[in-house]
Amino acid sequence: MDKLLVGGGRSLQGEISISGAKNATLPILAGVLLASESVTLSNVPHLKDVTTTIALLQSMGVQVTVDDKLNISVDGSEITDRRAPYDLVKTMRASILVLGPLVARYGEADVSLPGGCAIGSRPVNLHVQGLQAMGADVVIENGYIKARAKRLHGAHIVFDTVTVTGTENLLMAATLAAGETILENAAREPEIIDLAEFLISMGAKITGHGSSMIRIQGVKRLGGTEYAVMPDRIETGTYLVAAAITRGNIRLKRTSADYLEAVIIKLQEAGAKIHHGEGWIELDMKGRRPRAVDVRTLPYPAFPTDMQAQFCAMNAMSEGVGTVTETIFENRFQHVLELQRMGADIRLEGNMAISKGVKRLTSAPVMATDLRASAGLILAGLAAEGETLVDRIYHVDRGYERIEEKLQQLGASIRRVMN
Repeated sequence: MDKLLVGGGRSLQGEISISGAKNATLPILAGVLLASESVTLSNVPHLKDVTTTIALLQSMGVQVTVDDKLNISVDGSEITDRRAPYDLVKTMRASILVLGPLVARYGEADVSLPGGCAIGSRPVNLHVQGLQAMGADVVIENGYIKARAKRLHGAHIVFDTVTVTGTENLLMAATLAAGETILENAAREPEIIDLAEFLISMGAKITGHGSSMIRIQGVKRLGGTEYAVMPDRIETGTYLVAAAITRGNIRLKRTSADYLEAVIIKLQEAGAKIHHGEGWIELDMKGRRPRAVDVRTLPYPAFPTDMQAQFCAMNAMSEGVGTVTETIFENRFQHVLELQRMGADIRLEGNMAISKGVKRLTSAPVMATDLRASAGLILAGLAAEGETLVDRIYHVDRGYERIEEKLQQLGASIRRVMN
């Protein structure tokens, strides 16, 4: 099993390009199942979760080709299997996103209950209830969600809680349903806007995406399209924190500050000088140690849960006392124990991590427990004394494209090693 050996003490300097967004790519790939013609996608990141999703689509009979510019052509016009098996779904919760498109276009779907990171409960009941409201017969048996419908119909669906994948699944299902569907208390994440724009480019009739109320007027068919995936805001935020924690100065290209306001405000509170323009962001710590900050995770547009592990790492080495409060997932502080092994002064009180910044962390073997925790531990290693060995990095490969290569471009000492 691969590990990452991270050498600390180097200030990150230079510029890199940001990849396409993983959390936009996965629902867009699922949305290809709605198209009656071929779809071409660009700016698709090369990630384990993307590879898994493509394998899942191919198992259904979808034709996938990649050209010399790494554009992906996907033809789901004639699929042979409406089943998403456990052996492909178990590694990735986002696999449930094929449920809505399959039922909407083919009238049937058997989708294994999903797996993924051990960061807490992500129930599928809101997906199921929404499809039932749209006229689907849904049962859960033998570990599978089995849904059937002659044709879905429009419905007024009010989510009990904000759900990103639930919003995405029902948004896709509604595009081919008869009549109008209204999704209330819908998630507002930028990746949902990107998915909606992708669907609109195929002929879907959607308004209100990006707000808490989305309206979809169903159509009989969706055609092909060419579409570029948005840049990854979480990857962008991660590299900004990497520069801050190492007191560095970096420029990120092919990205946008538009969807990172909550993260940028907190980095500025930490002492970072940040400038941005069309397609780029710069951060300069001017060699100074960051100041500890208080963050609280909430649904977009508030501070994202996918950035809290990175800020835990930064607070551990910052000046003063900072708190990180997690309100989205109940089991997302497993990285704190690993940071403590590196000398971090952090205590947990319920859903809050309270950090008293230390001047330096020291290297230690640490183990990643989920995707963003792995990023947080790598960042801590970049600023620690000595060499930190990060185990279970298959997590980081799920969400960061060539992370060691990009960090090397910024001057980091980091390399992949085998057991």
